[in-house]
Amino acid sequence: MNTIKFYHFPLSGHSHRAQLMLSLLGLKPEEHFVDLANGAQKAPEFLALNKFGQVPVIDDNGVVIADSTAILVYLAKTYDPSGKWLPADPVIAAEVQRWLSTASGQINNGPARARLITVFGAAFDPQDTIERAHAVLKIIDEHLQGREFLAADHPTIADVAAYSYIAHAPEGNVSLRAYPNVLAWLDRIEALEGFVPMPRTAAGLQA
Repeated sequence: MNTIKFYHFPLSGHSHRAQLMLSLLGLKPEEHFVDLANGAQKAPEFLALNKFGQVPVIDDNGVVIADSTAILVYLAKTYDPSGKWLPADPVIAAEVQRWLSTASGQINNGPARARLITVFGAAFDPQDTIERAHAVLKIIDEHLQGREFLAADHPTIADVAAYSYIAHAPEGNVSLRAYPNVLAWLDRIEALEGFVPMPRTAAGLQA
């Protein structure tokens, strides 16, 4: 059985989503570092894997999947015989999709973008971005009142998709102190067997 090839950049939250899912499923991929700082994602050999020139990408014995959310869906469908990470129940499946959309939308435009500003020098409006981050965090904190996980009574790929950029929101000067339910949820994710952290940066750690 061949090993899954995993193309990623360690400080990318999108990459970490895939890395975390791989680890939670007990999969040990062959890692390929993509040097974003030097434009490796635009090299012809990488563009052959993902024409958008973005990490992460996995190559599972010739099945190439790009985009972190797509990778979560593929891994859950392929390597989780229990079906818990992406339940078939229509209501729970719809709830999972709702939070995958939130991860790609409000979380990406809030906590993830705030971190892009401080860690990578992205040219977004810091005040507007931080306000967006707190708006979605408030909603998530309220949603988690009385709940342990986002979409079901157990972890799903919705939690994996949301985790990385929320956990690292302080690196974008977005404090999590006002969100006790979010903090408790982060602790629950980090206590899962197979959890692996994303490297932290010095940026924004005072938040």
